[in-house]
Amino acid sequence: QVRLVESGGGLVQAGGSLKLSCAASGSIISINTMGWYRQAPGGQRELVASIGGTTNYADSVKGRFTISRDNAKNTLYLQMNSLKPEDTAVYSCQAIILLRGAQYYTTYWGQGTQVTVAS
Repeated sequence: QVRLVESGGGLVQAGGSLKLSCAASGSIISINTMGWYRQAPGGQRELVASIGGTTNYADSVKGRFTISRDNAKNTLYLQMNSLKPEDTAVYSCQAIILLRGAQYYTTYWGQGTQVTVAS
């Protein structure tokens, strides 16, 4: 019913930049909050940034990452600058979506995209 497809991951040198995208498709009536999460090898999944009524960032990415969304395209972005090796992780998008015919918003996840920052 709903697909969240991330793109834009890859390998970059420390100090470089990447821009992630997450496109939502399906019988979507409305999208509430959208966010980016990441999980490093051996680590727990953590919130990187979210955007809804307000915008929130993890302390570790403030000033370096910028989250944005294009509501007309149901697409979420994450501009990542000044990347560090510790930013290496699988980045996944999350969206809270109201589908056509549904009564409640439901949380959906993308499959994830790998970001690797080389030192």
